Amino acid sequence: MHLHKRIMLGINVLGGTAVISSYVYGFLTNPTDSGSLWGGIPDSMKPFYVTSMFMAAAGYFLYSYFLLFRANPNVIRVARWFGFSIFNMIYVLILFPSALWMPLTFKMIAAPNPLLSIAIRLILWCIGLFSLILVIALLCLRPRKPAIAYWLAVVGSIVFFVQTGILDAIIWVIHFPA
Repeated sequence: MHLHKRIMLGINVLGGTAVISSYVYGFLTNPTDSGSLWGGIPDSMKPFYVTSMFMAAAGYFLYSYFLLFRANPNVIRVARWFGFSIFNMIYVLILFPSALWMPLTFKMIAAPNPLLSIAIRLILWCIGLFSLILVIALLCLRPRKPAIAYWLAVVGSIVFFVQTGILDAIIWVIHFPA
């Protein structure tokens, strides 16, 4: 496996474990507060949100599959300036902040704090921004082979961005008490 792909796999193992662990720890240590994570999201939006979460996870797997198993790091160029390693930076800037969101949010629920509120919002905006950068990077990718896997990766990244960049970084932030 190419060095950049091994690095990406490591980032996914470490970052994915950190994200999942933060969620498991958050729910186990705050079983009665988990409903508070919704903030002020209207009940009518919650089914859409939950569906979007599962679709975003599927999207994550689609673009990760393409990058890890179908893309050729030796020939990939993103906007003529960047190589495959740009995706590793994007993964780091999505996964590691994602691992901070739930613990900080439960901390905010337990003891509201304006600085913590700002930190949570900055984390979500960072994740949303780099999700958008991922979409743009995939759209600027050359070559786009194999075509079917590439376009599934693009669709997956867009679905992931809808969750992280719109629902989380904008809608949730608006509805979560500051």
